Amino acid sequence: MSELAQTGGTTGNPLTTRLLSILKIREIGVLAALLLMCVIMSFASPYFLGVNNLFNVLRNMSTIGIMAIGMTMIIVTAGIDLSVGSMLAVTAIVMARLMYHGMGAFPAVLAGFATGAILGATNGLLITRLNLTPFIPTLGMLSIARGLTVWFATGLKGSVASNISVKNPFVEFLGGGYIGPIPMPVIIMFVLVLFFSFFLKRTVLGRQIYAIGSNEEAAMLSGVKVDRVKLFVYTLMGLLSGLAGIMTAGLLSTAATNAGTGNELDVIAAVVIGGASLQGGKGTVWGAIIGAAIMSVLRNSFVLLHLPGFVQTISIGVVIILAVSIDSRKLSS
Repeated sequence: MSELAQTGGTTGNPLTTRLLSILKIREIGVLAALLLMCVIMSFASPYFLGVNNLFNVLRNMSTIGIMAIGMTMIIVTAGIDLSVGSMLAVTAIVMARLMYHGMGAFPAVLAGFATGAILGATNGLLITRLNLTPFIPTLGMLSIARGLTVWFATGLKGSVASNISVKNPFVEFLGGGYIGPIPMPVIIMFVLVLFFSFFLKRTVLGRQIYAIGSNEEAAMLSGVKVDRVKLFVYTLMGLLSGLAGIMTAGLLSTAATNAGTGNELDVIAAVVIGGASLQGGKGTVWGAIIGAAIMSVLRNSFVLLHLPGFVQTISIGVVIILAVSIDSRKLSS
């Protein structure tokens, strides 16, 4: 038998070998779906490929994309966080309330980050110390953080308006500014994507995150501090939710108590659509960003096509079910 036959016909053709390796990437199918959606929308609406609209799509996906980075790490460890939307809201309200009472923008932003980190760490501690299934404490935190949001916004007697104005150049630049034609949130998102993609693939802690999701017991026996790694990813999730909250407040020039409502569904859907497995051990940051782009293009398409809001809501639910079903079929096959 010839050497060519033994290697499936690819010996001596590095281009073919490279192409086959690319086609094996989990995210390639998701990227193809995104490109297909863009092609269809380019025919369905003459406005879709406009520069302003494409940047709007990117800006609208930035908060979901940033939170999807943290959710990717959590889902890779076979966990989940249902409280990201509420953490987004409470972080923005804390920052806005402190600025309303005279604190400078920079320390107020740091206080907002600290709030997100504390809430995320609380999720991690409840999961690791009490050995709870992640669904339970994060579902509880969804309600707790939303309640704290209303409390911080209105006070004990509800005597203050629920939305707090955020009029600060620094915060508004983070959420609504531009560098050249590119929105600042988009730049922040891609910087974080590059950093955390490298982090997951090239660092010891990143590899430990995958090890825990693949086989937690084996990871523990090999010396991985499982509880510490889980505490890290949930705390990071709180920080990234905080960043998304601050950016949202800056874009809208206000911190609202209903900010982030339902974002947890979009974030989880983006990560699962991007190829992550809810059973853990699989998932990439780039896949999550492609998933977030699909969600953003889908929402933008409904607006451009003037479809009713309930159709959008139903469609998002269908996408989530399909993504999870595909993941389940892959695991059972």
